[in-house]
Amino acid sequence: MGLRQLRYFVAVAEERNFTAAAQRLNISQPPLSMQIKALEEALGVHLFDRTHRRVRLTEAGAVFLEQARLTLGQLDSAVQLTKLAVQGGTGLLRVAFTGSVPLVPGFATLVRTFREGFPHARLHIEHMPTGPQLQALEERHIDVGLLRPAPQFQPPPHLQLTPFWRDELRVVVPTDHFLAKRKGRIAIEDLAAEPLILFPRDISCGLHDQTMQLFNKAGLVPRIGQVAREGTAIVGLVAAGVGISLLPDAYARLRTEGVLYKRLQADATNCPLFLAHRRDQPGSLTQRFIKLAQSLIAGKAARR
Repeated sequence: MGLRQLRYFVAVAEERNFTAAAQRLNISQPPLSMQIKALEEALGVHLFDRTHRRVRLTEAGAVFLEQARLTLGQLDSAVQLTKLAVQGGTGLLRVAFTGSVPLVPGFATLVRTFREGFPHARLHIEHMPTGPQLQALEERHIDVGLLRPAPQFQPPPHLQLTPFWRDELRVVVPTDHFLAKRKGRIAIEDLAAEPLILFPRDISCGLHDQTMQLFNKAGLVPRIGQVAREGTAIVGLVAAGVGISLLPDAYARLRTEGVLYKRLQADATNCPLFLAHRRDQPGSLTQRFIKLAQSLIAGKAARR
């Protein structure tokens, strides 16, 4: 059994037709059929139920497809990471991140892998709100920003935004709050009378604007009871009973006692994180950092 057979199998499984799969692979159909037959013999199972026009995965074939995709995805990721690692790279890379980024799965892996793959590069990382990050990119004070822009943000032509992670906005409530006992999702209307603890807009324009839009779309005006400049402070204030909040589910990884994270019954609850950089940095450490991030993201997608 080889990787070529796995790629052939995935093509047939996705096309559900040997002729279409052969065209996709740019080979003739007889060698493809022979390789699939050899794969089935090696496994000792039938992977497909065949008809004259179409093929259908057997139960065993469906299981094998999931594992084959996983294997090929991990291989592609490993190849990309290896190529990046041997390219070398020197100089300084300045990276800024907004509040919850260190809590996001993949951030630590990204930083660690970059440091291991580019041992001669100097990596400077600092916390910086989204607005100042955009200004720092304009003024070339940082090379890469990990940020959460406002929902309607349109980057200027010289800035490139690359998706990095997609969080989901959650309602953060004290464990003794009546909404903590509510089964299912929480409606925005349930929050209308609750004191809301928010980031000020200059600290997190993305979360601030998204929260306001959710209330406005429901025809409501949020009752803002408190602002706090740190996510951990917001969670702590919720635990103390000062109010409730809307935060990315990354904060749930803090496992703070006295709070629960409830899902929202609303549209537009995704609050994505982006990698931002200038387009005029080809071949630099910036591009290598972005490509590494994309490779890691692809590997995680293959495992999901």
